[in-house]
Amino acid sequence: MKSLKNQLGKMMDANKMNQTYQDIMKNQVFKDPDVKKFIADNKDALDKTAIERSASKLYEFVSEKKKTEKSDEGLAPGYVPKLILNNHRIDVTYEPTPELVNKREEEKIKSRIQSVFLPKDLKNASFESFEVTKKRQVALEKAMTFIESYINNPKGFHKGLYLHGAFGVGKTYLLGAIAHELSEQGYSSTIVHFPTFAVEMKNSIGKNTTEDKLDSFKRAKLLMIDDIGADSMSSWIRDDVLGIILQYRMQEELPTFFTSNFNMNQLEKEHLTTSQRGENEPLKAKRIMERIRFLAEEVEISGENRRHK
Repeated sequence: MKSLKNQLGKMMDANKMNQTYQDIMKNQVFKDPDVKKFIADNKDALDKTAIERSASKLYEFVSEKKKTEKSDEGLAPGYVPKLILNNHRIDVTYEPTPELVNKREEEKIKSRIQSVFLPKDLKNASFESFEVTKKRQVALEKAMTFIESYINNPKGFHKGLYLHGAFGVGKTYLLGAIAHELSEQGYSSTIVHFPTFAVEMKNSIGKNTTEDKLDSFKRAKLLMIDDIGADSMSSWIRDDVLGIILQYRMQEELPTFFTSNFNMNQLEKEHLTTSQRGENEPLKAKRIMERIRFLAEEVEISGENRRHK
C-alpha cells in the first residue's frame, strides 16, 4: 500500500512538473511577435485545437530563431526557421540565410573560373579592387568594352586583349577581374600560366596525356594565356602546342587573351624567332604572331610595380 502511494505521488509530481514546463513553454512561445503575427495572419485556417497541437513546432521555431539571432549553431546551420501551414497545422521549415545565399553564389561564380598554375586568390579579382590610374585607364576601358560586347553577343567573334607591360603593373589581375565579371553573368573562362603549362605539356608526353591537355585548352570557351614570353620556348611548344591552340581558336573565332612583358613586336623578334637551340626561325614566329594579332588587340599597361607595395 505504501509503495502504491509513493508511486502515485511520483506520478503526480511528474505531471505537475510537466504541466509547469508546458506553461512556461506556452508563455514563452505565444509572446513571440513572429508567432503572434503568424497566428493572426492565419486565423481563418487555425482553430484553438490546431494551435495547441502545434505548440512543440512553435517552440522549435522560437528556440531556433533565438539561436540564429545569437549566432549559435542550431539544428540547421546557415538556415533560419520559418513558420508555415501544413494541413491545417503549424509547421517549421528552414530557409538559407542571406550570408549562405551569397556564399553559395560566390562559390558558383568562382567555379566558372578555371585557374591553372596560378594563385587561387586570382578568382577574387574584381574591377572594384583594380586601382585605376591614367596609365591603366585605357586597359580597363578596353576590358569593360569587351565584356559588354561579349555579353550582348556571346556567339559572335570578339577580339580579346594582349596586355603587355612591366612586372607587377596589374596585367594578370585584370585578367582575373574580367573572368570574375563574366562569371557573374554565367560565362566560364580558363586562365593558364603559360610557362608552367609548357613544362606540364613536356611532362605529359611520357604519360600519354598530351592530346587531352591540348584539347581542353584549345576548346576553352574563353582562354586567357598569362605571361607568354616569360621563358624561352622550344620549337615543339611554339609550333605544336601554342600554334595548334591558336590555330584552332582562330578558326573557331574563340575569344583569347594574353599577358606579356613584351609588346607584340618584341615577342616576335626577341622571343619567338629564336628557339631554345638557338635556331633562327622568323617565318614560324611570324605565323604565331599572325594568329595572336587576329585574336587579340594590343594594349599597354604601365605604372609602378604593385608587388612592392
